Amino acid sequence: MSPQPSPAPPAVALWAPAQESLTDEELARGLVAGDEDCLAAAYHRWSALVHTLARRSLGDPREAEDVTQQVFLGVWRGRLGYRPERGTIAGWIVGITRRKIADALAARTRRADLLSSAGSALALHDPAAQCPEAVLDRVLVHEELAQLPAPQQRVLRLTFYEDLTQTQIAERTGLPLGTVKSHARRGLHRLHSCLRQEMCA
Repeated sequence: MSPQPSPAPPAVALWAPAQESLTDEELARGLVAGDEDCLAAAYHRWSALVHTLARRSLGDPREAEDVTQQVFLGVWRGRLGYRPERGTIAGWIVGITRRKIADALAARTRRADLLSSAGSALALHDPAAQCPEAVLDRVLVHEELAQLPAPQQRVLRLTFYEDLTQTQIAERTGLPLGTVKSHARRGLHRLHSCLRQEMCA
């Protein structure tokens, strides 16, 4: 029976003090061999550097934390690709960091472009529809809607995808008009907050 590959560790932030005394070269060899303790030691040794680079480039500590985790997951998954003759393990990790930062910046640009395109389209079709909620109607993705409570989700889907008025939604669903308005207001508030968090990231 062939040996199973070592799974990704449950948390790269775990610390293994026994690896503290390892040289960078020894740590790299252990990491390539699949020693999870060496991954933990690498995280302990270089995560502050990775986080600093990410925060300086992205300007957001939460996003820098996400990038840091992604970097060390990338270190673990790509460990067999490390070649010591091409440079140090620290330099290799910095290279992964730069790629993950570039990915995060590209994702941020895509979100901004999406908002810009949606805003332009709304301006062409409805000059009065300039409020944040109107832009939000066309930009919010399916995954964000799916996080809402079912009644709010239903009302907003009828609004977004069938262009029904609140009166029409009340007639369609049998809900009181005031309830429809309440669901729409609460749902839009939550989605608007989520969008603002993404744009600040």
